[in-house]
Amino acid sequence: MEKLIATINKLQDVFDKIGDRSDVIELPEIVVVGSQSAGKSSVMEGIVGKDFLPRGTGVVTRQPLLIRLIRTPLNDPNRKKGLENIDWATFQHTGDKVFTNFQEVRKEIQDETDRGSGKNKGISEKKISLNIYSDKVVNLSLTDLPGITKNPVGDQPKDIEAQIKKMIKTYIENPKSLILAVTPANTDFATSESLSLAREFDPSGERTICVLTKLDIMDRGTNATAVLTGSLIPVKLGIIGVVNRSQADIDATEPKSIQECIADEENYLKKNYPNLADENGIPYLAKTLSEVSMLALF
Repeated sequence: MEKLIATINKLQDVFDKIGDRSDVIELPEIVVVGSQSAGKSSVMEGIVGKDFLPRGTGVVTRQPLLIRLIRTPLNDPNRKKGLENIDWATFQHTGDKVFTNFQEVRKEIQDETDRGSGKNKGISEKKISLNIYSDKVVNLSLTDLPGITKNPVGDQPKDIEAQIKKMIKTYIENPKSLILAVTPANTDFATSESLSLAREFDPSGERTICVLTKLDIMDRGTNATAVLTGSLIPVKLGIIGVVNRSQADIDATEPKSIQECIADEENYLKKNYPNLADENGIPYLAKTLSEVSMLALF
């Protein structure tokens, strides 16, 4: 099965290069959907285990970002000289250039976004394709889309919300795509933009996974047990709660590493959701997404 995923990654590279999104061959795709402040970036970085996504105010992801995680054991013969013991990344648009510094990966995403979408915070349908090779990831392909925003800022077009939703719909209307609906635990689920869009195109919830972010900042005296056990949100592929890295963790003089935050998340889940701890958290989410994407091939 691992080899099958690797073959599909190569096929996706070919289709991206020739610009073919036809239905001749439909490959399963996990589409990440959420509002601007839902915590999508923290979830993605947690899954990858790296700080690599641009951050800031307003709509930061302004083009579809296809991230392929390719598990590459340290003894893998595909590791080239100089890459025997480290993780690396490549972009489709930079050819054979290899990135070993993930701060440079972040800068390249930002630079390519500015080239494709301009610097005025507008969006573009042009996809950025990024491959990440590591012995610590699961084989997985994720497409991160711009976060849904209500109010345009700066030079953004007045219909920025409609533009973003239109882009999201072109991805999730494909019946073979999987929807990763990212929703904060401290908001009203009835008004969740990601769940609303998921319900529109997947009313039975057969291909939707809900990620419940920010579990640790729910109102005092409340918890997410009813949601995490599936009592409130009808999705068939699961509801997984995570604890996001806080902005204070990121901005600290000595920022907390993603690995430290995942350890904190594990402790939080064991303390507050002891009966559900093993089926929540970033590591469980990554494992579940990999398994679900493989099953979707058949």
